[in-house]
Amino acid sequence: MTTVTRAALRRYVVAHQGYTSRARRAKPAEVAREIARLGVVQLDSIATVDRAHRITLSTRIGGYDEKAVSALLQRGDIFEYWAHEACLLPIEDYPLFKRRMEHLADEHWWGRKRQARDVEEVVLARIREGGALPVRAFEGKSEPMWGWKPEKRALEQLFAAGELAIAGRQGFQRLYDLPERVIPSAFLNAPTPTDDEFHRRYALRAVQGRGALTEAGIAEHCRFRGGAREVRPHVDALIADGLVRRVAVDDGGPSVIVPADAELDGAPTGAVLLCPFDNLMWDRPFLTRLFGFTHLIEVYKREPERVYGYYVLPLLEGDRFLGRADLKADRAARTLIVKKFTPEPGVRRKPDEPLARAAERLAVALGLDRAVIA
Repeated sequence: MTTVTRAALRRYVVAHQGYTSRARRAKPAEVAREIARLGVVQLDSIATVDRAHRITLSTRIGGYDEKAVSALLQRGDIFEYWAHEACLLPIEDYPLFKRRMEHLADEHWWGRKRQARDVEEVVLARIREGGALPVRAFEGKSEPMWGWKPEKRALEQLFAAGELAIAGRQGFQRLYDLPERVIPSAFLNAPTPTDDEFHRRYALRAVQGRGALTEAGIAEHCRFRGGAREVRPHVDALIADGLVRRVAVDDGGPSVIVPADAELDGAPTGAVLLCPFDNLMWDRPFLTRLFGFTHLIEVYKREPERVYGYYVLPLLEGDRFLGRADLKADRAARTLIVKKFTPEPGVRRKPDEPLARAAERLAVALGLDRAVIA
């Protein structure tokens, strides 16, 4: 096993993410290619700045027509499913996730047991007859505990089980449709992998997309139960096949798994504001180990308990986090507002210039006219 310095590994991990340091516009095909390169892009409903997937993609490929993702879903160029969380994925991976659909056939991602099959039949009949529909097309009253009406619960369970697919979005509401009307037949009818195949191929996709992960990080990325212990034999099999390799790190921590042909170094990137749900931010222990940065998401805290703000984007320049920006998009004024910026401990120079550059570029990518620092 070769040994890499923590500094070289850090540069490599940042370079592998492919952040852009220039303003540009991307075409829909580039959106699909970037989702395929990353392997998975997380969705989130919070729109204080913009939706999570839009920020994550824009920091890499620049701005793009926000209708592109819905069009790609409708055409079956990408698909939506439960991966790290609710995510956009390359359509080539649809057969892989048929195994997870079997796992979720009787129990939803969030642990809710499947029930109300009679409601499911009503929902399916409406969609067969009327085409893709959002949840608001179905009447029904929400319940106090989960806030889901029976029709919403049925739609979500059918989606988790692979009996419905997402054919786009209206606003941010899912459009549910029959899989045969959304997913290309070559992928829909492909054989379902075994459990071992699912674990190994998904672990490989995680390493390819992230560049370097510990075995615990692979389990966290893929949401595998059993942690590093469950992942290890699958990593061993991938190593035996010559697809990945283990590398020691000079800090003495757990070894990392990288693609077999990885060159473990990289050039610094320009200043970029990262989505709090960006792929780089998922493995918090690894993030702290590499960068000395402790990632916090405070949107779910009460305001007096927040340290950095409501919707906070870390500012990365090169291979170092300079601080955290609490941002808000004022869409009426077409302005991205930096409400507050908190430098990281040990940052001696004022990061005003890289913050201004990163905020301006993000504003343009999200279709706003300017950025201002309050």
